[in-house]
Amino acid sequence: MSVARKLDVIIFGATGFTGKYTVLEGIKLLANMNWGVAGRNKSKLEDTLAEMGRKANTDLSHIPIVTADVEDQQSLVQMARGCKVVVNCCGPYRLFGEPVIQACLEAGTHHVDVSGEPQFLEGMQLKYHEAAKAKGVYLVSACGFDSIPADMGTVFLEQQFDGVVNSVESYVMSRMKGKKELGSIHYGTWASAVHAIANMKEVGQIRKELFKTKMPEVAPKLKERPAIHKSSGDKWSFPFMGADRSCVLRTQRFLYENEGKRPLQMRAYISFGGLVEVIAISFIGAIFWLLVKTTFGQNLLLKYPRLFSLGLVSHEGPSDRAMNNTSFVMHFEGRGWEEKLADSSEKYAYPPNKVIRTKVTGTNPGYGATCVALLLSAKTILKEADKMPGNGGFLTPGAAFGKTNLISELTKNGFTFEVISKAKL
Repeated sequence: MSVARKLDVIIFGATGFTGKYTVLEGIKLLANMNWGVAGRNKSKLEDTLAEMGRKANTDLSHIPIVTADVEDQQSLVQMARGCKVVVNCCGPYRLFGEPVIQACLEAGTHHVDVSGEPQFLEGMQLKYHEAAKAKGVYLVSACGFDSIPADMGTVFLEQQFDGVVNSVESYVMSRMKGKKELGSIHYGTWASAVHAIANMKEVGQIRKELFKTKMPEVAPKLKERPAIHKSSGDKWSFPFMGADRSCVLRTQRFLYENEGKRPLQMRAYISFGGLVEVIAISFIGAIFWLLVKTTFGQNLLLKYPRLFSLGLVSHEGPSDRAMNNTSFVMHFEGRGWEEKLADSSEKYAYPPNKVIRTKVTGTNPGYGATCVALLLSAKTILKEADKMPGNGGFLTPGAAFGKTNLISELTKNGFTFEVISKAKL
C-alpha cells in the first residue's frame, strides 16, 4: 500500500445496529490508530458518535466523518482511498456488499466484513480473488460470529492436536442469564438469513465455477448426524445452517491447494437446552423454510419478522442488558492420528487413534464478540500482513489469519480458546 492514507480504519455503515457497536468497541480496540466512520447521512453519523460516546463516557466529536453511499460508487471509492482498511458493517451483503468490495479494489484498500451469507462469500471469491491478489489487497469476509469462532476454533484445534486431524464436529450454544427477553435478534440478521436461504440454489452453480479441481477423498468419511439428536451434556442439537461449515471447508481447500495440507472434514451443529426450546425453534424453522421458497413468503418474513420468529426478532434489536447477559460456547471434537505420514497424499491403513476436545467461548455473540472479532481482523491485516498468505486475495479468516496472532488477540478481548481433553482411541 504505497499510497499515503489519512486513516488506518473506516467503519462503514456505522449508523446500523452492528455498526454502532463496532464504533463502541473501536473506542478501545482502535485507541492507538487513526479511525473514522462512514455512511450516507452525516447527521446520523454524528448522532451515532454522540450515542456511543455517552455509553463509553468518551468524547468522540473528533472522530472523522465520511459520507458514502452504496448507490454512489464514486463516494465509496473516495471513502476507500482515505484509509488502509474498510470495516464494512453495511448488510445484507447480498444487497449492499459488492459495491464496497469493488471500491476497495479500485482504491487498493483492504476490506473486512461480518457476512454469513454463503452466496455472497463464495460469489465474491469467484469474482474478485484473482483481482485482489493482483492488487495486493486482502478481502476477508465472515469476520464476525459467522465465522471466526468456527474457523479460528478449527485452526486452534489443529494447532493443539499434535498429529493429523481427519474430522471435526462443532456444537454452538448460546445462553442468557436472568430474565429472558424477546427481540434479541436484530432485523438485519433476520433479513440476511431470508435473502441467503431464499437464494441457496445459487450456491451450487457458484461452487461449480469456483471449485473446479476436486478435493482428495479422505477416510474414514465423517457422516452427518440425524436432523435432531442428543449431543454431549444431554443437549438437543440440529445441523447449523449458517456459513460455518462452508467457511471452514474453504479454508481447508485453500491450505490444500497452497500448502499441500491434508484437508479435514467438518460438520457444524447448534444445540439447545430443553425440549420446549427445540420444539419452538423447530416450529419457527418449519414456517421459515415453507415461506422462504416463494417471493410472497419472503416478503411476509421481511415485513412481519416478530410474528414469524415468535418474538425473537425485532427492528430495535436486543437491549444492552440482554446483550451483556448473553454468552456462547462452541465445543469441538477432532479425531485423527497421532502419527504423521511422510506424504500428506498417502492414506492411513488404520482408523483414527486420537481425539481432542476443545472449546471457544465469549459474550454477546451477535453484537459484541462479532464487533471485537471484526476490528481485530482489521488490525491484524495492518500489523501482521507479513504473516498472511501471498500479497492478497479474497480469503476466509482461517486462511488469512491462521499464522498470525489473531487467536491470542481474541483471548485478550473476551474470547477463550481452550483444550478440554486429549485421549487415545
